[in-house]
Amino acid sequence: MPATLSHSLADQGIATDATIHANLDSAQLTEHALKNGEGRRAKHGPLVVETGKHTGRSAKDKFIVRNAETEDTVWWDNNASMTPAHFAALKEDFLAAVGRKDALYVADLFGGSQPEHRVKVRVINELAWHNQFIRTLLVRPTADELADFTPEYTIIDLPSFKADPERHGCRSETVIAVNLEEKLILIGGTKYAGEMKKSVFGVLNYLLPPKGVMPMHCSANIGPDGKTAVFFGLSGTGKTTLSADASRTLIGDDEHGWSDTAVFNFEGGCYAKMIRLNPEAEPEIFATTRMEGTVLENVVMDENGEIDLDDNSLAENTRGAYPLSSIPNTSDENMGPPPSNVIMLTADAFGVLPPIARLTPDQAMYHFLSGYTAKVAGTEIGVTEPEATFSTCFGAPFMPRHPSVYGNLLKERIAKGEVTCWLVNTGWTGGKYGTGSRMPIKATRALLNAALDGSLNDAEFRKDENFGFEVPVSVAGVDDTILDPRSTWADKGEYDATAQKLVQLFVDNFRPFADHVDQGVRDAAPQAARLTA
Repeated sequence: MPATLSHSLADQGIATDATIHANLDSAQLTEHALKNGEGRRAKHGPLVVETGKHTGRSAKDKFIVRNAETEDTVWWDNNASMTPAHFAALKEDFLAAVGRKDALYVADLFGGSQPEHRVKVRVINELAWHNQFIRTLLVRPTADELADFTPEYTIIDLPSFKADPERHGCRSETVIAVNLEEKLILIGGTKYAGEMKKSVFGVLNYLLPPKGVMPMHCSANIGPDGKTAVFFGLSGTGKTTLSADASRTLIGDDEHGWSDTAVFNFEGGCYAKMIRLNPEAEPEIFATTRMEGTVLENVVMDENGEIDLDDNSLAENTRGAYPLSSIPNTSDENMGPPPSNVIMLTADAFGVLPPIARLTPDQAMYHFLSGYTAKVAGTEIGVTEPEATFSTCFGAPFMPRHPSVYGNLLKERIAKGEVTCWLVNTGWTGGKYGTGSRMPIKATRALLNAALDGSLNDAEFRKDENFGFEVPVSVAGVDDTILDPRSTWADKGEYDATAQKLVQLFVDNFRPFADHVDQGVRDAAPQAARLTA
């Protein structure tokens, strides 16, 4: 191994005689993965791999070490804890497992594109394709930056490691253990590569708020006018699709920071869902499935190397990891100016919310802390009608601090930057799921374009009778009827009852946050519900 890297690993307590493959490029890592039998090459170039039984994050197997550093700073209602003694035992066994490896793959990378707010991360893998994945997803240093790279955080990822719940204080043989005091993350018992990416996101979500920087689970792009928009949204709401607009410059599709001077991507790549990807609706993303350097997870491929993006026999959560440079019209610096517009996306399967609404800063914080979308009937066993899903800050699993920390930061930045905030419903209209129809994408794009170019601010607005936010009455190129959800329902009484049900779900969900926000945010609760809550 390189002498400098050997010395550096020894300084981190990592003793191994393994052959160290350090900071290889994507092509070299692909060749190692193929040689090691970790995956196969598709006909058109991508590396195709399988992650086994773990085809998504193991949220219940993630732990933060509870110690002096984290006792009063971590939101323990949302994050499972591990004792320092259990982590010490886990670390001892992890390092012993590392020492037994014949080969290791090491990548030195940045989490974050803005130099003054990024974190230096060293990732150590037993699988070459895992190293290729994280090299793709994080920000790659230049040769000069690598020359004197000293990691601040280290991730050791060993899918072959099997945790002992009794000895290690975990739940199963799978473990993701984060020690923020030792700046060490141990991932074992899972081949799902997304655990590494989200671990770095969690670290930045912990480090940045005390610096006044807002970490965000969002996509972001820049318009022809040079103004930035950010798009919050849970899975299935259109966060990636709506931000990948050929007329706008993409900053990133998933994780960003909002500082005094910029919106900056935490990553250097994208991690997109591939299942049933439509080449006509998302041509830029589809093109990456035919490029060398892309890693396709759990995508079915036949013996001739042809992939089938519609086949979910390995997983519904099929994924593709590719560099941002694979997408045309992306930001060279992975950054843009602070946002002029904030878009909060929801797929309302109840058919109650309007296709677009303008929010005050207090309403924006309320809906940000709510993080609402809805599951539809048939997506899970036993779900027979729309089911509300609330994930605070549009990313609760990745938030180590209390949601009010992020919510107050967002409110402050919205007020300071005079940012316009919008709630966009990409869900249903004319009735709930099963009765109504999906919101026309043409209408959503027309409304979004009007919001982003500023023309929507000149429209006439009405006050929504249930949620109190402002809804445009008429917008050029959009059917006026669709702007008033109640008018699209055949049974107005059923709409009123469904609206009240959704309103009450919002109020019930928000109760744990009420004591952590000011009166203005509490007053932003749905109006009809305040009379009955």
